[in-house]
Amino acid sequence: MIKMFVMETCPDCEYVEKQVAGDPRFEIIDIGKHVRNLKRFLDLRDSHAAFDEAKRIGDVGIPCYVLEDGSVTLSSKDVGLEPRPAASVGDSCKIDGSGC
Repeated sequence: MIKMFVMETCPDCEYVEKQVAGDPRFEIIDIGKHVRNLKRFLDLRDSHAAFDEAKRIGDVGIPCYVLEDGSVTLSSKDVGLEPRPAASVGDSCKIDGSGC
């Protein structure tokens, strides 16, 4: 099972979540639903090199996927999903409004 770390208010997460609805290969873990989920994600983000670039550019690093073999990717394509097309106006996660 692929663990998928997301947050309900993230447009990128919402886009890929719709693609896996009802798909038993994915376990959706919403980091905004419970502090336990957030801590689980932060432990992963703080210790895994897959997040280095995301942290460098100020991204959160979601959606994030932990594959069955324990490998981590931030690429939706790596797990067979289509990433959200380029952000449209008002569809931003970044403080400066430049995208997600």
